[in-house]
Amino acid sequence: MLELLIVLGSLTVIGAVGLLTVVVTPPLMVEFGTWVLAAGLLMGIPAGWWYHVMLYRTLAARMPVPPQWWRRPVALHPLLTLSEYRRMRPWFVAGAVGFVLCVIGGVAAIAGMLVLRFFP
Repeated sequence: MLELLIVLGSLTVIGAVGLLTVVVTPPLMVEFGTWVLAAGLLMGIPAGWWYHVMLYRTLAARMPVPPQWWRRPVALHPLLTLSEYRRMRPWFVAGAVGFVLCVIGGVAAIAGMLVLRFFP
């Protein structure tokens, strides 16, 4: 059953991408990508920064924070109590959503620019 859902989902995504290539013009892709990228940066940078500040402050009050902890902060989540984790989770999710928006916007803008460059 899961395999069937994966196949149907993949076919749907492929069909949607094919439809978008006909409907969406390259300048529109560049503009859309730029706006999505900007929204991701405006949301993700402050949220991610505050998440890291909260995580450091919480853990530093209790123990020495490992060196280069910021490279893999998710590995430190088991050291948090449930209430600390619940307090940090919205900032963690907002930063992650901002990152995903940056990736989507960047890919869309780059794809639009490449199409404009190589297929004028």
